[in-house]
Amino acid sequence: MTEFIPPGTRFHALPSPFPFKRGGALHGARVAYETWGTLAADGRNAILIVTGLSPDAHAAANADNPAPGWWEAMVGAGKPIDTDRWFVVCVNSLGSCKGSTGPASLNPATGELYRLDFPELSVEDGARAAIEVVHALGIEQLACVVGNSMGGMTALAVLMLQPGIARSHINISGSAQALPFSIAIRSLQREAIRLDPKWDGGRYTETDYPESGMRMARKLGVITYRSALEWDGRFGRVRLDSDQTDDDPFGLEFQVESYLEGHARRFVRFFDPNCYLYLSRSMDWFDLAEYADGDVLAGLAKIRVEKALAIGANTDILFPVQQQQQVADGLRAGGADAQFIGLDSPQGHDAFLVDFDRFGPAVRGFLDGL
Repeated sequence: MTEFIPPGTRFHALPSPFPFKRGGALHGARVAYETWGTLAADGRNAILIVTGLSPDAHAAANADNPAPGWWEAMVGAGKPIDTDRWFVVCVNSLGSCKGSTGPASLNPATGELYRLDFPELSVEDGARAAIEVVHALGIEQLACVVGNSMGGMTALAVLMLQPGIARSHINISGSAQALPFSIAIRSLQREAIRLDPKWDGGRYTETDYPESGMRMARKLGVITYRSALEWDGRFGRVRLDSDQTDDDPFGLEFQVESYLEGHARRFVRFFDPNCYLYLSRSMDWFDLAEYADGDVLAGLAKIRVEKALAIGANTDILFPVQQQQQVADGLRAGGADAQFIGLDSPQGHDAFLVDFDRFGPAVRGFLDGL
C-alpha cells in the first residue's frame, strides 16, 4: 500500500529496538513531524500537538509546505496557537500511514509490508514516540501539550509516562479512557473492514482493496463525529433530485445519504485500512485507571501539571463532555489549576476542526495566561 506523506514532512528515527507496551518491538522505525515558529534560547516556549486518528503532521502551512493544514485556523502567526510566540511541534501518530512507521510501512526484517505483523499498538506507544521527538529537538520541558480526540488520550499518556515534560495541558474533545459507546462504534467500524472479502486478512493490494469496508467504517465514524442537531439543520429530510438517483431500489434517496457517500469515497483511498484497525483498537485499550488500581480519577491525579484546560462540545456523543469534565477534575485533584469548558457548538465531536469561533478563543485565552 501507499503511504500518504505531505511535502515538507520531517522525520525522527526512533531508538532501535523500540519496544511496545503489549509486547514486540520495532527496528529502524521513524516518527513524522512538522514545526512552526522559533524555539526560544531557553527552550521554554515549545508546544506539542498530538493528533486524532487520521490527521498527518501538517497542522498548518509553513515554509516547507505552504498548503493549508488540517488545523490551519488555529496554528500560525496571530492565531490562537500563535507561532510568533510559540515554537509548535505536531507529531503524526505512530501506527499511521502519514509518515510515521505503521502497518503500511516496510518491515526491515522481511522487506515486505508489516501488515498484521505490526506489534499490537497502544496509545502509550504513540506517546513514547512523541516524547522521543520532543527530546530530539532539545526541548527539556514543554510549555503545553495539546491533544485533540485520540490525541487527548495520547497527551495524557505523554504526561503520565514522562513526569515534568510539560507545564500545562489542553485536552480538546479527549478522554482518560474509552467509554462503551465509543468502543462499540469502533468495533463495528473494524468489523466492517475485516468482513470485506478484499481485506483478505490484511493482505489487500491497490487493485484488490477493501473499499466497501472502508466506506462503511468511515460512514459510521462521520455519523458519530457530528450531532443530530447538525444533521437536521444541514439536511433535514431533503431528497435528491431525480438525476442524482440511480435504479437501485434501495439506493441513495436523501441528501444526507449522498453526503455520507461522498465523504466516505474521498477518505477510503487516503488512509490505510490496517493502520485504521490498529489505531482504532489502541483507543479502545486506553485507560488511565490502569495506573491507579482501576480508578480513573486517581490515575489522572497522578499527572502533575501547573495548569490545564479541558474543553469539548456539549453535542459530542463520541467523546462526551463529561469525559473532559472528568479530565479537569482528575488533574485538579493532582494539584493543577484545571478548568473545564463545555461549548454550545452544534457540530459534535468534529467541532474542534470547524467551530473556531468557539474553540479558538478558549485556546487563545488559556495560552495567553501562561
